Amino acid sequence: MTWLEAIAFALGVINVTLVVRRSVWNYPFALAMVTLYAAVFWQARLYSDTLLQGFFFVVNIYGWIGWVANRADTGAILVEAMAARSRAGWAAGGVLAALGWGTAMHLFTDAALPWWDAAIAIASIAAQILLAQRKWENWAIWIAVDIASIGLYLVKGLWLTAILYAVFLVLAIWGLIDWRRVMARQSSTAPVPVLAA
Repeated sequence: MTWLEAIAFALGVINVTLVVRRSVWNYPFALAMVTLYAAVFWQARLYSDTLLQGFFFVVNIYGWIGWVANRADTGAILVEAMAARSRAGWAAGGVLAALGWGTAMHLFTDAALPWWDAAIAIASIAAQILLAQRKWENWAIWIAVDIASIGLYLVKGLWLTAILYAVFLVLAIWGLIDWRRVMARQSSTAPVPVLAA
């Protein structure tokens, strides 16, 4: 464990807690966290995770803009669901992208555990985009990412990061439950459209 990993850990806990609570203020913590984790993962030769942090930086800016623009009148962030066809498309695309990226990391770099790392990276990309779009399904993907990441980081000796992902797992379960509850509440309070005569 390094001081860099410790600071990134603390920022990560704050960030995800604020995401679960649907606070737009999660984004400054996210930007700082991914910047630090890029350095941590580079040192561990987890290149997919290193590149992923750059992607997260850009998508967090996109998410911040989108969340600010999509608040309810009360200021709360609105939650949405994906269509079944969209879920299937994301799943198929994710599997293909993970296989392709893992193969590239295996063939062209000295990456440690290239396919495991690639699967986590691709699933994280999907989850982060869906989070930025306020889709509740992001939490189901994050749960899978967190479980896989705990094992990967334990194997690589990144103990504090593995603990962070265990905390993320608990927060993702909380997020899944809470966002589903919020979506149900939004549906029950949505105005009924009036049909013209």
